[in-house]
Amino acid sequence: MPYGSRLATVMARRLGRQCVYTPSARLALYLALRHWCRPGARVLMSPVNDDVILFVVLAAGLRPVQAPVSVWDGNIDPAAVPEETWRNVDAVLTTNLYGIPDRVVELRRRCDQLGIPLFEDAAHAIGTYVDGRPIGTFGQAAAFSLSKHVAATAGGFLAVEDADTRRELEELRDELLTPRSLRNDLATTLRPLARSTVRGLHLVRPVWRTLQRLGMLERDAFRMDLRAPRLARCAARPPSLTAYEPWIRVDLHGFRSRHGALVRGQLELRTARLDVDLARRGAGTSLLSGTGWASPAVLRDRPQGDDPPPLFRVPLLVQDRNALVDRLVRHGVVAGYLYDPPLDDYAGAEFVEPSPDPMVARWFAAHVLPADPLLARRITRALTKERAAPARPPLASLDDRVLPVRATDG
Repeated sequence: MPYGSRLATVMARRLGRQCVYTPSARLALYLALRHWCRPGARVLMSPVNDDVILFVVLAAGLRPVQAPVSVWDGNIDPAAVPEETWRNVDAVLTTNLYGIPDRVVELRRRCDQLGIPLFEDAAHAIGTYVDGRPIGTFGQAAAFSLSKHVAATAGGFLAVEDADTRRELEELRDELLTPRSLRNDLATTLRPLARSTVRGLHLVRPVWRTLQRLGMLERDAFRMDLRAPRLARCAARPPSLTAYEPWIRVDLHGFRSRHGALVRGQLELRTARLDVDLARRGAGTSLLSGTGWASPAVLRDRPQGDDPPPLFRVPLLVQDRNALVDRLVRHGVVAGYLYDPPLDDYAGAEFVEPSPDPMVARWFAAHVLPADPLLARRITRALTKERAAPARPPLASLDDRVLPVRATDG
């Protein structure tokens, strides 16, 4: 029986696609890129994205091409991508940032016209639907993160279209896995319990500040240290996951470790409660979407009266975001998943092809505050006490990305 097949079967039933279990979404994405893309291929992607994803693309030997994005959600804006760029890319990678869906119908149509693969990064998007179809069923492959949605610190899978492809990817996965370790399995199992205890005892603020003072956080800022000279040496070599591990493993050192029965059993129990978790996220998203800070993208394309999707994070748009992030720690709220600056500013033209329209991504990345819908009431109270001011982009940046009509606007 293939490794992780029980978890893969559960997710296959949910999506209606063949699934490959992986220790992490980042390994799942790497499998897809290596399987479908030749070295040197150019991949269109949003610059408002996790830096780890940039390094996964580089590790696969590919050239990241930064796309223009929507000012409201940071996802690729297909209409703003120049025709010359479309003619010169070999694949497209979505983001589904915070669970807000990419314009996958249009992206799939363009990819089909060009004869290139569409990959869906669905790490934030379990439970997100477009036209009645779940995210993860539009592209050749979709990478999901169980850890993002079931309060674990491990687990992912890759959804693909057919069984033959699934078996090929399982073989590649098995070649890339590192041996299991009982010590690592225990740490992976106990870490979510420790986090729950910290939150339950209202110790988020002192624990976070202590970690900062002791230098125990892997990121001193929103982005990890690029280490450009070392990165350049890696880029000059053939594709290699191992060479890029110093970057890809940040915040998840076991991203390619073979999990034992202890970890997989915990994930099975947590995955069985996924729908309960999504319902809670939906309730929190509904609360946050009604505030003045919420991006209109939360309710975009939804019939009036329909509930918002169960987002992984709700994108709030606020002024003085960086100062606000620091002040929120006093209220027991640690803001994560901040992708600022955009990848083209972070990595530079040596490692990525810059966006032809960088200002929109810069504005969004500097003002978005990803709010955990499971903490919706606490966050709303904290923002109110801090007198957080909503942010709206300057009119000059809107062009054809007109402000969507919100259900609450009537």
